[in-house]
Amino acid sequence: MEKTSGADKYNIETAEILANEAQHLPVAEATPIYEQLLLLFPTAAKFWRQYVEAYMATNNDDATKQIFSRCLLHCLQIPLWRCYIRFIRKVNDKKGMEGQEETRKAFDFMLNCVGADIASGPVWMEYIAFLKSLPAINGQEESHRMTNVRKVYQKAIVTPTHHIEQLWKDYENFENSVSRQLAKGLISEYQPKYNSARAVYRERKKYVDEIDWNMLAVPPSGSYKEEMQWIAWKRLLSFEKGNPQRIDTASSNKRIIFTYEQCLMYMYHYPDIWYDYATWHAKGGSIDAAIKVFQRALKALPDSEMLRYACAELEESRGAIQAAKKIYESLLGDGVNATSLSHIQFMRFLRRTEGVEAARKYFLDARKSPSCTYHVYVAYATMAFCLDKDPKMAHNVFEAGLKRFMHEPVYILEYADFLIRMNDDQNIRALFERALSSLPPEESVEVWKKFTQFEQTYGDLASMLKVEQRRKEALSGAEDGTALESSLQDIVSRYSFMDLWPCSSNDLDHLARQEWLTKNINKKVEKCILANGTILIDKTSMTNISTTSPKIVYPDTSKMVIYDPKHTPGTNAFDEILKATPPALVAFLANLPAVEGPTPNVDIVLSICLQSDLPTGQSAKTGISTQVQTGKVGIPSQLPGGYAPATSELSGSSKSHPVPSGVSLKPGSNRQYGKRKESDKQEDDDTTTVQSQPLPRDAFRIRQYQKARASSASQTGSVSYGSAFSGDLSGSTG
Repeated sequence: MEKTSGADKYNIETAEILANEAQHLPVAEATPIYEQLLLLFPTAAKFWRQYVEAYMATNNDDATKQIFSRCLLHCLQIPLWRCYIRFIRKVNDKKGMEGQEETRKAFDFMLNCVGADIASGPVWMEYIAFLKSLPAINGQEESHRMTNVRKVYQKAIVTPTHHIEQLWKDYENFENSVSRQLAKGLISEYQPKYNSARAVYRERKKYVDEIDWNMLAVPPSGSYKEEMQWIAWKRLLSFEKGNPQRIDTASSNKRIIFTYEQCLMYMYHYPDIWYDYATWHAKGGSIDAAIKVFQRALKALPDSEMLRYACAELEESRGAIQAAKKIYESLLGDGVNATSLSHIQFMRFLRRTEGVEAARKYFLDARKSPSCTYHVYVAYATMAFCLDKDPKMAHNVFEAGLKRFMHEPVYILEYADFLIRMNDDQNIRALFERALSSLPPEESVEVWKKFTQFEQTYGDLASMLKVEQRRKEALSGAEDGTALESSLQDIVSRYSFMDLWPCSSNDLDHLARQEWLTKNINKKVEKCILANGTILIDKTSMTNISTTSPKIVYPDTSKMVIYDPKHTPGTNAFDEILKATPPALVAFLANLPAVEGPTPNVDIVLSICLQSDLPTGQSAKTGISTQVQTGKVGIPSQLPGGYAPATSELSGSSKSHPVPSGVSLKPGSNRQYGKRKESDKQEDDDTTTVQSQPLPRDAFRIRQYQKARASSASQTGSVSYGSAFSGDLSGSTG
């Protein structure tokens, strides 16, 4: 128990261990553990189920009912509710007709609460089986029982659940068993509704499958899993809000409420989910329901100021001023630990609802609080000036605050803005002088900047130059050694207005760099020339780096070798690849010519492919040399180190035409391709046909070549191949 009360009280692993331990303890010893777990995880349905089953095992019906009353309405999970109906049936089992009626009411209550769950199919089936099992003394009771069964079936088959198809089959069998003539009309009436529900089920299942239904509700930590669950719930809510089944508004809203309630079981500590739920109710006109959601949210997240302000805003918008005031007062607490923001917002609320005097009285009390900061003075002074049109009151408030917050530069700037709007230039200069005389240089940078801007806008040239010089002198140390002499930056500052500049953007960049160089001109620097310019590195910073990390790891250059793609030391990786490659693909690759450069000659490749025979059966083992069985002669087919295409049988010749392995096909030597030695030419003159010729490059000649091949194939009865461009094999024979 002490583990759960530590700093990491929402530790899921610890909670699971405690829950498992409690299952093996007597009820009296397990009860404190369950209570502590459920205090941290009030929506953990599995812990509630373990807790209630422990009491059910001891037949303690009163304690069981009490536990169910605490968890059922906010833990809409089917296993917990089935546990409830099991308890109800057990209690009412021996009470006769009265017990059966109580059980029937419990089923109706359960299906009204969780009947829309995608996993509620077994519950519908159990209820139908219960109704069918009820005794019927006469025909009237039998008819009444059948009517009740029919109504439950008709609700079940239009609810998108995992068992919707099984329920539809059961419904068809039920109607046919009662009356075939009546069944035909009822089935045809409900068939479209069933089809719509089944289609919605398939879509809903996609969203439901992304949700972790065993997740415990913990405060958001920003983990990836939590964010994915948040997105999954948002998608499901958006899907349900679209009313995909096109049902009536009341039924659609009921389903959306059910989805929100289920979402809050897991997103219990997410204020945005609570806010979305409440605002959805408010937009639909259910303000009371929205207020109840906010009240539950504040109970779940008592430290959330956002939700308190949202709830107070909703109460105020519907005219419930006292209810809103109580929420604001709860933010203030005893007033000692109240934040400045709560003071300001309550003061504004009083100004809106009770008037100027109520806000003034509260300000007079709030400024005495030890938690009151300058923000409260600025807020009330602005309210008095802008809303009450009372500049004198605003001036007095600023002056009163100046006595306490002279050391706050932001307060000085707010007071100066007020005086500028009042066009009180004398008091503005006096304010700057008083503030700058008390502020240290490092905290007065923004005040000097404001003073300079004021003189540049409203002062004459002499006062402008004087203030700028004083600023440089005062901030010469605070701004890391600002130069005292004038620069072109001063001209840019004086003669710019809003987003209008007296120079180009390139000039601004140049001046900014010069200003940086000026600040570092007296430092010892080391220049590191890079490809894109010069970067200045302070030697002192380099010294710090060297002292903090004295050991620098350098790469071992002795292991470096010159990259050579042809050099493959050790085992040949290409051989390993070939072992896992299909034999037909290896044979095809082996017939491809060796080329140089990234782009081979297409005509050459196509010609080789046309003159090659691809294996149609089992081929030999792959390696550096692949043997392709042609049926007559075994031709060695080498890989791209030497080219040797397989013999073409298209011409009907039984002779092979090998190309020497040392020949390398280059794009620049295409004219020499296909030429053979004079002896080879003489030997093949009698047997060579058009089909063994290299493929020409000209498109017209290619078409003639294909026609010649087609006619030759029809005469010789040899295998016919596809287009020279597609390379497809038809596999047909003459």
